[in-house]
Amino acid sequence: MKSYTEYLTFQTRAREEFINITPQVEEAIGKSGVKDGMILVSAMHITAAVYVNDAESGLIEDIREWLRGLAPTKNYRHHRTGEDNGEAHLKNLLLHHEVIVPITNGRADFGPWQQVYYAEFDGQRPKRVILKVIGE
Repeated sequence: MKSYTEYLTFQTRAREEFINITPQVEEAIGKSGVKDGMILVSAMHITAAVYVNDAESGLIEDIREWLRGLAPTKNYRHHRTGEDNGEAHLKNLLLHHEVIVPITNGRADFGPWQQVYYAEFDGQRPKRVILKVIGE
């Protein structure tokens, strides 16, 4: 059994951004030498998310709008702690913080159109994502 770990760091210009990280995921798989296994892709922050979906700009805007409808900007009780990112925590819960992608023949075994995205909801400071490859 082999394992390989890599960290990605993001510092977004905007507070909210959606970044396609599929190339970095595939590169980590290649570096690992794993031919059959899985890769865990996990945001290491509670105001960010990782998800799998289509890389289509209209869909990304639809996701953004849907999230803003479910977790709008407002005065959350969390803000009484001095923070101003209550909606970012809720958006994380909706999209979740990690995905596991199967690896077959040394490549991410995606379905049609599937891509891995990092979604930042409270950016403009350094944030990390862990890539953990496990397999043979």
